[in-house]
Amino acid sequence: MNVINLNISFEQYESINELTLADRLLCENAEQALATSYSPYSKFRVGTAIRLASGETILGSNQENLAYPSGLCAERVALFSIGATHPNAVIESMAITAQTDNFEILKPVTSCGGCLQVMAEFERKQNREIEVIFYCLNGEVLKVPSVKSLLPFSFVEDRLER
Repeated sequence: MNVINLNISFEQYESINELTLADRLLCENAEQALATSYSPYSKFRVGTAIRLASGETILGSNQENLAYPSGLCAERVALFSIGATHPNAVIESMAITAQTDNFEILKPVTSCGGCLQVMAEFERKQNREIEVIFYCLNGEVLKVPSVKSLLPFSFVEDRLER
């Protein structure tokens, strides 16, 4: 038997003011994406902004549906939009934030497992790490260097590519 330990490292900031200008702008874009959230049932809005290597920023927001679980998370909305409209684009970084009128969110909201798997697929496809920033409005920021830090055992089956 082998015992293997996995360690992740991430950066923690008190606010976006401690980030580089490019990362602050990405967080602010994620905040702008909250306005397009369609979340009449949960009242929980999520916004994502993705910076491409070209410098372009793609936004996504969560989209709910009365026929639950037919909706889609903000991260996947943005990523699938990139896949459909910029299929060869290289993703450098993405910022994710959330907001609700029902309570105060005190810590950054992280991505669900389904979104992490899709993020891992994009990282694998482009053979380049994607930096992920989880941003709490007016609060803490968590920054990870790679999706692998968040989902070290993502589903991979190379034989499916043949």
